[in-house]
Amino acid sequence: MTMDFSPATITRIEKAAVDNGFDLDLLVEQDWLGFASTQCPLRIWLRSAGGTAVHATFSQQNVARALDQYGMPMADPFPEGALGGRTVTDIPSLHHLLRRAFQLSKTLPDELLHSFEKQIATLPRTTEIERLVVQRVGQDIFRGGLLDYWEGRCAITGLAVPELLRASHIKPWAFCDSDAERLDIFNGFLLSPNLDVAFDRGFITVADDGSVIVSGMLDVAARRTLGLDAALRVRERLLHDAHRNYMPWHRERVFQHGGGNG
Repeated sequence: MTMDFSPATITRIEKAAVDNGFDLDLLVEQDWLGFASTQCPLRIWLRSAGGTAVHATFSQQNVARALDQYGMPMADPFPEGALGGRTVTDIPSLHHLLRRAFQLSKTLPDELLHSFEKQIATLPRTTEIERLVVQRVGQDIFRGGLLDYWEGRCAITGLAVPELLRASHIKPWAFCDSDAERLDIFNGFLLSPNLDVAFDRGFITVADDGSVIVSGMLDVAARRTLGLDAALRVRERLLHDAHRNYMPWHRERVFQHGGGNG
């Protein structure tokens, strides 16, 4: 190998890849270590950036673009097949970067749809009960995708108890124009139970800047009981422009404006 990694560092790099879902080795390309995954379509390549720093490149451009909170951007040359990359300062940062890349690869547009289409390919959809079974499959896939995207935490409060968290569509399932919309990871927030119900019933909505807007239909006592008496907002780091494609629909069609916007 010509790569500028000590044997100990190579071991740590390989562990970071495997621990974060990249369990398949690719051929070494010049000074790049390559990995793939049995669980997501993303391929990654890693090499030394000097000292403890590591260059990481990715085969999916949408994943690379969504990692702007991690490390620093890097420019060409990339290994063949890579479409973007980041540079992190140390191995712990590499773990965070690869974990997020893995999560995004499983959830970004069309990945959930592909999984849904595969799972329902042989399911009948003649009766209402059969159609409900198909819908349940889609909702379970969507919830799993939201858990990955939002890192197992409520998009607003940060509550990290997955068993309590609900998958909340921004544009509801029944009103979506296609399965692609229904399974679009950006058409939803992962919310704690009280926020999920309030969002679903239109007692709260979200502004384009991520701030939570409370309906004037809720009085002071109700807001206090629901924990809506303080300023709340969607976690900025994970709020994407693609969410804003759906948020106006919720504000205009679901949110209850009565009594003022609070």
